[in-house]
Amino acid sequence: MKAIVFERNGGCEVLQYKDTPIPKPGPVEVLIEVKASACNFNDIWARRGLPGMTIILPHISGSDAAGIVIETGSEVHHVKVGDEVVVHCGISCRQCDYCTRGEEFFCRDFRIWGFQTGPLDGAHGQYCKVPAVNVLRKPCNLSFEEAATIPLVLVTVWRMLVTRAHIRAGDFVLIWGAAGGLGVMAIQVAKLYNANVIAVASSDDKLELCHQLGAEFVLNRKKHDIFSEVRKITDGRRADIVFEHTGADTWPISMQCLKWGGTIVTCGATSGFDAQMDIRLLWNKQQNYLGSHLGNKGELVDALHFVETGQIRPVVGEILPLTELGRAQHLMETGALAGKIAIVPPSA
Repeated sequence: MKAIVFERNGGCEVLQYKDTPIPKPGPVEVLIEVKASACNFNDIWARRGLPGMTIILPHISGSDAAGIVIETGSEVHHVKVGDEVVVHCGISCRQCDYCTRGEEFFCRDFRIWGFQTGPLDGAHGQYCKVPAVNVLRKPCNLSFEEAATIPLVLVTVWRMLVTRAHIRAGDFVLIWGAAGGLGVMAIQVAKLYNANVIAVASSDDKLELCHQLGAEFVLNRKKHDIFSEVRKITDGRRADIVFEHTGADTWPISMQCLKWGGTIVTCGATSGFDAQMDIRLLWNKQQNYLGSHLGNKGELVDALHFVETGQIRPVVGEILPLTELGRAQHLMETGALAGKIAIVPPSA
């Protein structure tokens, strides 16, 4: 099959479009003909390499896939050949105490498929294999390209805002990177709960998209004093929830923008991991700082219900062929695009 592979860490130049063996599903796995995959920032982290983490080489990235099941393992009975599916990318043992409580992200064997798995075990190829328990029915109202862009960002946002931060009607929610893959989902989930969205992005074009998705307040981070504007918008109250995933560049402002007793919830740090923090704000204002991760399959099932009803919709900024995955990653790294990028492999 054709796939994008890298055999060493580095820039986009390490990505190779080449032939690799079609994966063979084990007894509890399924083989999927990939109709579309999506780009996530963990693809870039894997390609660059992360200190303290081993990226299994040779590597096929891609943690989101939508496609058709073409083969099932001998012990698979709930998924059939011909099923149109998407993938929940959390891989775990499914047997330990954490997994049986629905907390698979605490499992000692937890890995994100296409990021921490391998060798040659991700979505950016013509075929992929995953445990059968990790597939869900593709929402019938979405194309394959749209469906591929949904699962990872949606389940991550759902866990951040719904499970961890307990978003409520009337909350002021400050969303950094609001026009990116996570941001466009965060706006829609917040509006689902009748919260007031303060969207921050880097251009007026991106902010127009945020407004169309339901953000009542939009701020250009290159033009506005975010802290001052948040105080004005909230009549001095500040934000109930700050949706963080950018890290070092925004963390100090996020702390200032947070109300007494408010919550910062974070799932990443694309601008850097070493953030400055004045801990007086933490104890004096009795703030809550919450880490979050990929949500579990049950959370994805809950969130996909609102995709099927049309209350949450994918935002696809670009559809590119598999051969242009390097360009797609460059667009993500430079913040040049709003929404998600879908990747289409050649017909099998």
